[in-house]
Amino acid sequence: MILDVMYSTHRFSQHAADFFRLGKIIFSQCLNILERRGRIQMLNIEPINKARIAAGFLTVEETVALMDNGNLIPDPFSTLVSRNVLLGENNLIYPGVTLQASGEGKVVIGNGNVFHSGTMIDASHGRIEIGSDNQFGEGGFTAKANQPGADIHIGSVCRFLNNPSVFGKTRLEDGSQLLGNITVVSCLLKAGGSHRTPDPELRAGLLKGFGTAQNLTVNQGHVIAGNGSFSQENSVPQSTYHPKR
Repeated sequence: MILDVMYSTHRFSQHAADFFRLGKIIFSQCLNILERRGRIQMLNIEPINKARIAAGFLTVEETVALMDNGNLIPDPFSTLVSRNVLLGENNLIYPGVTLQASGEGKVVIGNGNVFHSGTMIDASHGRIEIGSDNQFGEGGFTAKANQPGADIHIGSVCRFLNNPSVFGKTRLEDGSQLLGNITVVSCLLKAGGSHRTPDPELRAGLLKGFGTAQNLTVNQGHVIAGNGSFSQENSVPQSTYHPKR
């Protein structure tokens, strides 16, 4: 697992500086082009910022400033980040991502995560804590702490693809995977190696398929596949689907 983290971090850091510079250059050049063409009035962002502030989000300029910590935000206009979100460093946030903490909600995010378009992290009543070097999407991802007592913990080096949604008191420990359009409510996926770990018996817990998974525990090296619903009795070793290499 340590090697997975080192590999991911090294790979990310190789491109972070270039993406950071590119993002700021593109933003600056867009403004310069509009100004040269005499169309700067068309980009009056004051109403946009007023709407963002009213909804508890950072202004466009404040969103751009998040890149000072090495975060990469190619399109700050379509990225919404609440003032109460604690965002780490070197996260890549694609267009169409919402990171929101309102009311009694808290969102804490580590470093080196990738948030693909269609990701929504939303805490209005509980806490959402995210580690480092995770992949959210492609295909969308939702985590909502929108009920009293909600508590969502996401470890590090996890992978979530094709629009899973997470609610309730859920723990997705290091290396966990959600693959598919799955509604996850108050489940525990136990820690292990990431999807890159050669031995499937050493990988973290995995849910795949589609449907609703509620109050389930997936142990290291195991997977539960669902076809509309998920059952604890269907937990099997991941080597059932992925023989040892």
